[in-house]
Amino acid sequence: MQIPIFTVDAFTNRPFSGNPAAVCLLENDLDEDMHQKIATEMNLSETAFIRNLHPGDDFTRSSCFGLRWFTPTNEVPLCGHATLAAAAVLFHIQKNTNSLLTFVTLSGELKARQVEDHIVLDLPLYATYPQVLQEVEELIKAAVGDMIVQDIRYSPDTKKLLVRLSDVYERSVLEELQVSAQRFLSAEKTGKVKGLILTLKGNSSGKHKGHDFYSRYFAPWYGVLEDPVTGSAHAVLSSYWSEQLGKKEMLAFQCSRRGGELKISLRNDGRVEIAGQITVVLKGNLTF
Repeated sequence: MQIPIFTVDAFTNRPFSGNPAAVCLLENDLDEDMHQKIATEMNLSETAFIRNLHPGDDFTRSSCFGLRWFTPTNEVPLCGHATLAAAAVLFHIQKNTNSLLTFVTLSGELKARQVEDHIVLDLPLYATYPQVLQEVEELIKAAVGDMIVQDIRYSPDTKKLLVRLSDVYERSVLEELQVSAQRFLSAEKTGKVKGLILTLKGNSSGKHKGHDFYSRYFAPWYGVLEDPVTGSAHAVLSSYWSEQLGKKEMLAFQCSRRGGELKISLRNDGRVEIAGQITVVLKGNLTF
């Protein structure tokens, strides 16, 4: 069996930065266990599987597809950067003729469209709620040591914990922070956290001005120690920072070693549009 596969760097216009995702085009049904085997083989934070929904559907002409995402260890309900990568494969490689693509996923219908050199994703927006420090104190200490924490929020829909560092810190402090995410597994005692977001307010002056906020994201519970650029985390961060900054349009930067930029626009219907650029770095076939 042969399956076309691509590696796409998402949220960047330069190869080998942003967040890489593998994208598989499934012309035919795939045995259920093969999805996970392929994702484990690819060993990227996500492998996306695009499938036709009806007989006669076609990757060039159809506008609606099934989409699933797998980490090296399990299936996940939402992945932003791999959705961006999937849309890129359809628009740029398959030359899909539609202006708007719809993906049927575990998180409902997600839409993607091209706007100049960006692809815009339409994602759910997830609210955050104040979190009692005592419950997660050990986890936060494992992540940031004795750094000053300004706010702690929890997103029950996504099981993500958002930890905002004090405004006294610069972006470089977040970038240089040495994090041993493997330690989070034993430090997280509540059983309710599946992703940890560290975030920092942007700086309106200095060499990095223009970004409204910064973040890093860790998900060792899903086998991803640090994810380079995370769309799903920004579906949480967007609601938090919009509320804090009083803005609906924001520019964010995820401060991983690879780094990536996300354009954010909150809509009035309770969803968020997240736009990014992409670079295709690999085209091939899986053979088995």
